Amino acid sequence: RLLLRVPASFLASAPLPPRSAIMSDEEHHFESKADAGASKTYPQQAGTIRKNGYIVIKNRPCKVVEVSTSKTGKHGHAKCHFVAIDIFNAKKLEDIVPSSHNCDVPHVTRTDYQLIDISEDGFVSLLTENGNTKDDLRLPTDETLLAQVGDEDLFSLPFLIF
Repeated sequence: RLLLRVPASFLASAPLPPRSAIMSDEEHHFESKADAGASKTYPQQAGTIRKNGYIVIKNRPCKVVEVSTSKTGKHGHAKCHFVAIDIFNAKKLEDIVPSSHNCDVPHVTRTDYQLIDISEDGFVSLLTENGNTKDDLRLPTDETLLAQVGDEDLFSLPFLIF
């Protein structure tokens, strides 16, 4: 907000405009393109991305399973061919990028939990690596998924938490 110093005599003589008529709110509204947290991706040169690394292909975060680099062509750029697997839905995606160009790389953090208990209302109790419990996650309510997996097998399944 812009603060102005105004003599007290002026404030006594001039009524304030209604809140909706203040110019700074109407004419100087800017949208922020960045959120308060850190970015979800960072740039990395395509030629430095390796197998088992991460890359964003078609706006999807992926784990690289294969990288091949072509020789410099007539336009002067070597090209990197990426074959990657979407980390959320396991679909195979491919992209070809000049090796000197930047690619978006997602920030990926993997945290392992140990399942302690499942409450009757469907919430799971998880043990974190530092010994604390996490109790704010609910199991999927899809009946076909739960029917395919018996209660005793549920404790041995890996979970993907978003």
